[in-house]
Parts: sequence; structure tokens; C-alpha cells
Amino acid sequence: MPSPTARLLRAHQVPESYREPGILSGYRPPRSSACECLLSLFGMNNETLNIWTHLVPAGYFLWLLLARLRGPGAEAGAGPFLAYLGTCALYPLASSAAHALGTLGGRGRHRAYCCDYAALSLYGLGSALAYSAYVFPLEWVGSTFHDFYVPVAVLNSVLSTGLSCYSRFLEAERPRLSKAFRTLAFVYPYIFDSIPVFYRLSRSAAGSYSEGSLPLHSRHSLCALLTFLSFTSHLPERLAPGSFDFIGHSHQVFHICGILGTLFQLEAISTDMAERRGRLPLPSSLETFGSLGMGAAASLAILGVCFRSLRPEPPSREKSH
Repeated sequence: MPSPTARLLRAHQVPESYREPGILSGYRPPRSSACECLLSLFGMNNETLNIWTHLVPAGYFLWLLLARLRGPGAEAGAGPFLAYLGTCALYPLASSAAHALGTLGGRGRHRAYCCDYAALSLYGLGSALAYSAYVFPLEWVGSTFHDFYVPVAVLNSVLSTGLSCYSRFLEAERPRLSKAFRTLAFVYPYIFDSIPVFYRLSRSAAGSYSEGSLPLHSRHSLCALLTFLSFTSHLPERLAPGSFDFIGHSHQVFHICGILGTLFQLEAISTDMAERRGRLPLPSSLETFGSLGMGAAASLAILGVCFRSLRPEPPSREKSH
């Protein structure tokens, strides 16, 4: 059986599409087997903390979901919250799996990351479902924007999955364009979904609102900004290449800020549910899970097309020095 401390490679020994700016060592061998990928969870490499910083929170969110299903979370009106909480557990689980399987041979690597992107897109839709039910400004309830908010969020989720998965086709030959597409695929839905939150925060800054959830929403927004900056800047490893290969590089910061943001968001939504109970009309379970189901079905269809269209990567040519 392969050792979890299998031979690690330096950046010049792996294909360019595997390299990260400022990360010079700790790469797992490309075209590894599934067993070797999974064993790498237990040996230190430049992906180890990327995996565990999402795998542990995924377990926590799943535990919260199961506790809600067994307790008061199963009560009437909790459907949007349960749908949201399910996507909170799904996206870090898919992310940790993608990072663990990120050196699979053939099409496996790209397929794993496409599943990661689809799960993240569904998390955006889950957030929109919760925002529509519990977070919307009271003066916007029943407006045209409120009526179309969830349908547009479903469409955004599908577009996000499609654009991010398409970026995998550009990964090898046009990596910068690939990353730009992937960034746009998630930034735009986040901005749209957050319009109700941004409005309430702006009214709070003007002294019009004073609600207990708003500090939590502001912390979530700050974490989202830090997530974006860490993903796009590749800091701090760009400043000191090789110094953050295993601990402290930007993708780990990206994961930690994303999870902290989700925790703040979860607390904010829970606070709004308690403080605004009975003040917003709640959608039926059919509306909630129907919207989530449509988004999931469309994402699965996109994944099916991508899985069939992705080409296996050419064999890697490692250098000996």
C-alpha cells in the first residue's frame, strides 16, 4: 500500500497547470491513483490543510443539519433554512474531496473540481433561499424584485456552474482566462444574492436600521471580501516564494475566510429568523425544495456534459533535477 508520505515534487517537476504562484514544493505526483490521493490526507503536502480546513467544517455543518432535522428545525417555515444548511455542508465536503483527488489521472482531476464548483454554486442558491425567506428588507417584501429574486438566483446558480466548469477546459492553455472566468462565476451570484443584505447594511449606516443580525451580516461581508482578495492575490506566497508551501499560503487563507464567513452568515440568518418571525411570508416546502431541485438538476446536467467532453491530460514529464 502506498505511503501517505509518498515522494513529493517541486514546481518544475509537475505540469504548469498543477503549479501555483509562489508554491515551490510539496506537490503530489500527477496522475496518482485514488488510493494515493486519499492517503495524502495523512501526510503533509501543499494540499493537506486545504483538505482539512474544509473537511472538518463539512462535518460540523452536517451535524447541525441532522440536529435541526431531529429537533425544532423540522417545524413549519424552516424549509429554506434547512435547504441552506444542507448546501453549507455540501460545498466544503465537495471542496475537500476535490483537493484530495486533485492529482487523479485522466479526467478525474477535472471532474473532481467541476463537482466542487457545482456544490459552491448550489451554496449560493441556498443562501438566496434563506435570504428571501428571512433576511429581505421588510419594505421590499412583495415587490417585483422579491418575486423574481429566487428564480434569478436559480438561473445564476446554473450560469455559475456552467461558466466555472467551462473554465476547466481553459486550464492548461489559458490559465489566467480560466481563473478570471472562475472568479466571475462566483463573484456575480454573490453580489446579486447579497443585495438585500447590502441594502440593510447601508440603511444601518445611515441610522435607519438597528437589528441584532446586522453586525453578523457585516462580518460575513468582510470575510467574503477577504476570500476574494486571498483567491486573486496569491499573497503571502508571492512575496516570499517557497516560504508558505505547506502552511499559510493564500488558498488556505481563502478556505478559512470562506468558512468563517459561512459561520457568520449562519448566525446572522438564525438571528433574523428569531427576530423577524411572522413578519415575512414564508415560502412553501414545494417552492423552496423545487427551486433547489431545479438548480441541482441543471448543475448535474452540466456536469454530465462536461464529464463527457473533458479530455484526459497528457502524460506528465517530470524533470529529474
